[in-house]
Amino acid sequence: MSDQRHQNLAVIGHVDHGKSTMVGRLLYETGSVPEHVIEQHKEEAEEKGKGGFEFAYVMDNLAEERERGVTIDIAHQEFSTDEYEFTIVDCPGHRDFVKNMITGASQADNAVLVVAADDGVAPQTREHVFLSRTLGIDELIVAVNKMDVVDYDESKYNEVVSGVKDLFGQVGFNPDDAKFIATSAFEGDNVSEHSDNTPWYDGPTLLEALNDLPEPQPPTDAPLRLPIQDVYTISGIGTVPVGRIETGIMNMGDNVSFQPSDVGGEVKTIEMHHEEVDKAEPGDNVGFNVRGIGKDDIRRGDVCGPADDPPSVAETFQAQVVVMQHPSVITAGYTPVFHAHTAQVACTIESIDKKMDPSSGETQEENPDFIQSGDAAVVTVRPQKPLSIEPSSEIPELGSFAVRDMGQTIAAGKVLSVDEA
Repeated sequence: MSDQRHQNLAVIGHVDHGKSTMVGRLLYETGSVPEHVIEQHKEEAEEKGKGGFEFAYVMDNLAEERERGVTIDIAHQEFSTDEYEFTIVDCPGHRDFVKNMITGASQADNAVLVVAADDGVAPQTREHVFLSRTLGIDELIVAVNKMDVVDYDESKYNEVVSGVKDLFGQVGFNPDDAKFIATSAFEGDNVSEHSDNTPWYDGPTLLEALNDLPEPQPPTDAPLRLPIQDVYTISGIGTVPVGRIETGIMNMGDNVSFQPSDVGGEVKTIEMHHEEVDKAEPGDNVGFNVRGIGKDDIRRGDVCGPADDPPSVAETFQAQVVVMQHPSVITAGYTPVFHAHTAQVACTIESIDKKMDPSSGETQEENPDFIQSGDAAVVTVRPQKPLSIEPSSEIPELGSFAVRDMGQTIAAGKVLSVDEA
């Protein structure tokens, strides 16, 4: 790892708009994927009658995905530009994968939105832009893709740009904070080099726009928050919780507290990539050992923080939610599963406090009887078992969640305030 600055980049957009091809092309153009690997993928794609998918194949390396031709998992890929080392959080486009999209986008600093020139703004484009907004992504680079399919027609490009700008207006994204780029991931137009096929386009290439992104400020000055993914027992060390530091810094010798399990102790060792370290920072995946903590004392979904500023545990919390899909209506008393950081807890919507205009955030109705697909609302939520969660205004990394029921993502939201247990 160089000492280059780092960015997590989400690649979002509707399922068939060319996200995987774009990611494959970026990796290829930055020399992150050797030529022979692309060649091998090309042969394989042609054998399966999917010629032209070779760049997408770089990403979709799960056999099942190849057969189906869709992206399921979030693949982490690295590439470097002159300014940054990027980790791509490739976000699936299909509806059933919105939960991945949520866990993926919430870890991204900025995002590339891929919109196909022949198709324009699609329902999932809308949904992904909305989620990015809810989850705090600041800057969007919009790749108007598949320009080759529309014969590099400038009027087609302009049409898509104005459609996306309208969409931004609806969700409160400032269109001035976005860059629009005419691209073909398949042919490579305006990805790393300016293309002769678009003489009318005078903006940056995709790589130039990526270089130009503002540097993310790591949340090191916030208190330590480390959601636990797994707890292992390792011989010679003992109990080792594992997770990714979202905010703050963990030092050897720190006194920490795990919530909601409500146990704590002193950090004896911190390990990263199988090496012992003295301290770890936001974005680091660590395993650590805490004096006096046994395997049964803590579990996945706990959050580790400083003993003197422990993670909050919600008796109830107030949240702003956006209902993405629900077969009927949501009323008070509804109890779906909330996915927040690594926790999954059934929570009851105790009251629907107000319904809002999803684009302006203005109140439309106080205490409505129900909400349904497409609505934005403020609700009061009661977890059915202890849940550690934080207001998104204070610790955004632990303030967003997805709501799942019947095998699909029903809603997404962010925490406004926590009434502690």
